[in-house]
Amino acid sequence: MCAQNDISPAENGRRFTLSVDVEDYFQVWAFSDVVSRNSWDGFALRVGDNTRRCLDLFDAHDAKATFFTLGWVAERDPDLIKAIVSRGHELASHGYDHTKVTAQTRGEFHADVMKTKKLLEDIGGADVKGYRAAGFSIGRDTPWAHEALAEAGYLYSSSTHPIAHDHYGDASAPQSPYETAGLIEAPVATANLFGRRVSAAGGGWFRAAPYGFSKMLLEKASKTLQGPAIFYFHPWEIDPDQPRLNRAGLKSKVRHYLNLSTMERKLSRLLSDFSWGRIDEALQPGAAS
Repeated sequence: MCAQNDISPAENGRRFTLSVDVEDYFQVWAFSDVVSRNSWDGFALRVGDNTRRCLDLFDAHDAKATFFTLGWVAERDPDLIKAIVSRGHELASHGYDHTKVTAQTRGEFHADVMKTKKLLEDIGGADVKGYRAAGFSIGRDTPWAHEALAEAGYLYSSSTHPIAHDHYGDASAPQSPYETAGLIEAPVATANLFGRRVSAAGGGWFRAAPYGFSKMLLEKASKTLQGPAIFYFHPWEIDPDQPRLNRAGLKSKVRHYLNLSTMERKLSRLLSDFSWGRIDEALQPGAAS
């Protein structure tokens, strides 16, 4: 196990950083048992229009973000990738086709992150420094993952959600960014409440909770974490009109479709209440090199 050292946010760095996992509604891990990857091209893409709505929303609030983007999406909508970069946001990797790290060998993972980095850089014309694993799937079962990312030229990862959860997470993992295996791991935001870690990071947690409670958790996280409070969501979360996948299990459907109709309004409030920046600028990975 590599040594881990907590790091502080970059000087004058943002306390709140915004991230978007660019994937379409049928590509989420919770639906992977009913939607196979070889069927993806049979679905009409909605991720492009939804992500462009996010870009417009961010412009309206003078917010910058990091877009962790699937290579599969980039191949099919290169103009979206160019728009992300031209509007001042960070382009980062979410892997090629949303395969969890735990479902890959070290060699397969290294090939995947190399391929996606080159693809995004060729289309976007910008360096890709960051990576986020599908399903926050870097952890104890993938001790080689950070080293493989560093070998592929990444400077940071935001691939851990250090809470107890049935699909991901490790409640004993570091909550603040730390250096390991030649790069920075920057977990998404968590807060300690009544002796228990809870998510302050967004996604379904943000859709489910009252806005005031989510805001309080983010404020708490920003005051206690030794680094930026990283928030995330997906473009499909502001798309209440997306087709329903009725074959999915009840728990997956409840989690996925919960409060989609109110997400954009809550997100707009959040963008107004805090000042938001990119992850790379908050961490400044590689600045000393």
